[in-house]
Amino acid sequence: MPFATHPVRRVAAAEGVSLSGSWPHTIPAVRQVLTDGLDLDPGVTFLVGENGAGKSTLVEAIAIAFGMSPEGGSTNARLTTRATESPLSGQLQLTRGAGAPRWGFFLRAETMHGFYTYLEQNPGASGDPNFHELSHGEGFLEILRSRFNSPGLYCLDEPESALSFSSSLALVGVLAELAAGGAQVLCATHSPVIAALPDATILEVGEWGIRRTGWEDLQLVQNWKAYLQEPARYLRHVL
Repeated sequence: MPFATHPVRRVAAAEGVSLSGSWPHTIPAVRQVLTDGLDLDPGVTFLVGENGAGKSTLVEAIAIAFGMSPEGGSTNARLTTRATESPLSGQLQLTRGAGAPRWGFFLRAETMHGFYTYLEQNPGASGDPNFHELSHGEGFLEILRSRFNSPGLYCLDEPESALSFSSSLALVGVLAELAAGGAQVLCATHSPVIAALPDATILEVGEWGIRRTGWEDLQLVQNWKAYLQEPARYLRHVL
């Protein structure tokens, strides 16, 4: 798709990068991207898998390689308090769509409070509230309302951490609107609610690397269904 208009068409190893035996190259999903590359579809793509499978590492690296701050925010934000990101972003080559938007936003759950402080110290014309006076979930929803409204690349790392069930459904609606408006979304999530967005691409990440799958076939979905049907079956192993 040489004339594709979505921001990132493909992610692959940059020229001269070779695999090593150290982290994060030891993560199967990362090795697959560096070896075979990863084509990204227009619209919404979910990365789903267990902790440590490489979801957040990939989302972070792609966001930084696109030009976003490692601690969250838009391509115009330059928020850095403590460098904890992996070196992977500098080892990636992003193939962009011709004429695609260069704007992006990185929503990273674990650094949102620092991002709120950054917004307070660098006020814009958007009339932002004092995010620190809002609850964690309210702050997230306000970011969705004020920042998720234009074409570009949106990278989200486990946004469900601050959201209730109903707020998670609201996020699904926002993601659908973004996709309909021409935006591209890459979202790492543990939420079967969010991952159920119709027509989204789902990439399951694990010891096998990365594979495309359907919502019903996700191990995440199967585990939640089984747990909700019979919690005691699982709880007897931990209580």
